[in-house]
Amino acid sequence: MIVATTRFGSLSVEPEDVLFFPEGLIGLPSLDRCVLLADAWNPRLAWLQGLSDPDGAVAVVHPRRFVPEYQVRVAQSEWDPLQLASLADASVLVVVGQSNDNLTLNLKAPLLLNLKACLGRQVITEDPNPLRYVILADLPRLRRSA
Repeated sequence: MIVATTRFGSLSVEPEDVLFFPEGLIGLPSLDRCVLLADAWNPRLAWLQGLSDPDGAVAVVHPRRFVPEYQVRVAQSEWDPLQLASLADASVLVVVGQSNDNLTLNLKAPLLLNLKACLGRQVITEDPNPLRYVILADLPRLRRSA
């Protein structure tokens, strides 16, 4: 299928690459069907592009690339909707944001993924991690490329 986006132009998306977030993302309920795109300029960065909202895209990263000791602490019931055969099959991403002139990671609300079943959900952790973890200070805004 061809998907029109404002950030990346027209994308050709295979149905098996669509991630379904039944509840959408926190604050972005329209991001319920998404595709994960690699960033053209930064191999550590990816984009979660919504398929039903051409403006809906968020930058995401693997949190342990920046915070090696990061652990997701949520109740088992938070994992159950992902239909995981084992927790080893889970993937975790966090949203990259911009606060003032800093790039930050939202460690309190990670994205839990079952890539085999193409299911995802965003949860609020029970961990005392800060809401925003600064990874880069005094940088320009994120580039608009994939």
